[in-house]
Amino acid sequence: MAAADADDIRHDEPPSMMEALGGPLGIAETSLPAVAYAAVYPFTDTNTAAIVAVAVAVVFGAARLVRRQTPRHALSGIVGVGFAAFVAARSGKAENFFLPGLLLNAAYAAVFFVSASIRRPLVGYIVGQLDGEGTAWREDPPRLRAFTRASFLWSGLFGLRLAVQLPLYVAGAVVALGVARTAMGIPLFALGLYLTYRLVQRHRATPTAQPGPQAPSIE
Repeated sequence: MAAADADDIRHDEPPSMMEALGGPLGIAETSLPAVAYAAVYPFTDTNTAAIVAVAVAVVFGAARLVRRQTPRHALSGIVGVGFAAFVAARSGKAENFFLPGLLLNAAYAAVFFVSASIRRPLVGYIVGQLDGEGTAWREDPPRLRAFTRASFLWSGLFGLRLAVQLPLYVAGAVVALGVARTAMGIPLFALGLYLTYRLVQRHRATPTAQPGPQAPSIE
C-alpha cells in the first residue's frame, strides 16, 4: 500500500504543478503574444504591434471560455500583455513592450536568491503549498539544502534571462528580444522544472512512525 501511495504521488504531483501554472495553454498564453508583437513590428509600428499582441491574448482568453476552463490564467495574461502594450504605446518605444518582463525577471531572481541566502528557500514554500505538506521540510536538513539549491537554481535561470535580454533591450533590438524571450521562455522554464524535480526527488520526506494521516512526500 505504501508503495502504491508513493506511485500515486509521483504520478499526480507534476500535473499539479503544471495546473498551478495554467498548463501548456497557460504557458503559451505568456509567450505567443510577444512572438506576435516581434513578428508584426518590423512591418508596421509600435501601436499596431501592441494591438496584435493584445488581440492574441484575448483569443486565448476566449478559447478558455469556450472550453469552459477557468479564465484566471487567461485574464492574467491579458492584463500582463495589455500593460506591456500600454507601456510601449505610451512611450513610443517598441522595446518597452518587453520592459515589464525584464523587471519581473529581475524581481524573481532577487527574491529567489534572497530566500535561499537566508535559508528560507522559496521553492520549499511553493512545493509545500502544492502538496499540502506545509513547512515540515524546514526541520529536515537534507531537504532544506535541496530546496535551497533549487531556489538558487531558479535565481540563476531568471538572472540568465536578464543577462541575455537586457543588452538587447538597451540596443532597441525588438525582433531579437522577441526571439530571445521565446527561446528562453518555455525551454528554460521546462529545464528549471526538471532540475528542481531531480533535486527534490533525491530527498523525499520519510514517513513518520506514528499512526494516522501523514503528509504526502515531496517529489
